[in-house]
Amino acid sequence: MASVILRTEKLSKSFSNGGTMQHVIKNLDLEIYEGDFTVIMGSSGSGKSTLLYALSGMDKPSMGKVFFADTPIQDCSNDELAIFRRGNCGFVFQSVYLLESQTVLDNVLTGALIVRKNSPELVNKAKELLKKTGLHDEDLKKYPNQLSGGEAQRVGIVRAVINDPGILFADEPTGQLNSSSSAEVLDIFTDIHKNGQSIVMVTHDLKTAIRGTRVLYLRDGGIVGDYRMPPYGDDDLKERRNGLTAFLEEMGW
Repeated sequence: MASVILRTEKLSKSFSNGGTMQHVIKNLDLEIYEGDFTVIMGSSGSGKSTLLYALSGMDKPSMGKVFFADTPIQDCSNDELAIFRRGNCGFVFQSVYLLESQTVLDNVLTGALIVRKNSPELVNKAKELLKKTGLHDEDLKKYPNQLSGGEAQRVGIVRAVINDPGILFADEPTGQLNSSSSAEVLDIFTDIHKNGQSIVMVTHDLKTAIRGTRVLYLRDGGIVGDYRMPPYGDDDLKERRNGLTAFLEEMGW
């Protein structure tokens, strides 16, 4: 049985909307296991991204607790949370947010150098990871405005994993990509998961969700469905798609 890397106790998140409290996450108890590729799904407005931000320490819960490897993070100060995220979390968003004034290689190294000392080993690691995503030597000197959407997202993924995070969090990482670029980016997620990376990803897309090993369905502030699959590529793709589709239809997707 894999160890629990992240868990919540009675996690709740509410927002004030025109003077009325909107309860998005309600008393949620959840365990995320090390080595899993966990996908969070649900209808639009179900609180998928809200849950992701609470789990990752990007946002504080209204009530309840979040434990990262048994360390409670909900009561940390903003500065403490920033330090925690730098050392333990990687993030990939729908928009990549690369620094326009820096090259591809420098974008990857900027975040890494905050955590680590500058070293040839770190530079070599960044170059190796970028090349594994299909970027070539000449691409490393390019600026973000010279990249395609898929290339930029690949850079974003490398930037997120350069510090070997305990968990890689992703929020709709293929949401702005065409089908070809989406497949390339998802192949990278599959590869890094098979190399042992724990991933928690929010998506509304079946082709993205099918890459996971566990799919959680969020409704009315709670997890109402929990579906398990083998690692992507270890089973029949048609059966995998049919099984996940049946689960999602049962959930009302």
